[in-house]
Amino acid sequence: MAFDGTWKIDRNENYDKFMEKMGINLMKRKLAEHDNLKLIIEQSGDKFSIKESSTFRTKDIEFTLGVQFDYSLADGTELTGTWAMEGDVLKGIFTRKDNGKILTTTRALVGGELVQSYNYEGVDAKRIFKKA
Repeated sequence: MAFDGTWKIDRNENYDKFMEKMGINLMKRKLAEHDNLKLIIEQSGDKFSIKESSTFRTKDIEFTLGVQFDYSLADGTELTGTWAMEGDVLKGIFTRKDNGKILTTTRALVGGELVQSYNYEGVDAKRIFKKA
């Protein structure tokens, strides 16, 4: 499957502003910008297994396309939502449990890179990964 493999963070675009909008304090934002995030993605049909490892935590996530699940961000923000495939793009729509606001995330392959895009309250950001 296209997303399968090990991906290492290469660069961020507008990530600090996005995290600020999410309500993450300055110290955590500065640490998150240098988290050395690595994703190991395995897809089998509609099922995904993703291992996130960073300087701060390691987390295993499993989900099935179209099936709602709970997820917590590195800062502890609790979300519930679903992932779906829209063409070649993996799109996630998540609702924050604390305030009911929507976080939209997409993952797409662009020029051999994995581009993870975020939108929250009108603020867009990207994290770009290279195959490890």
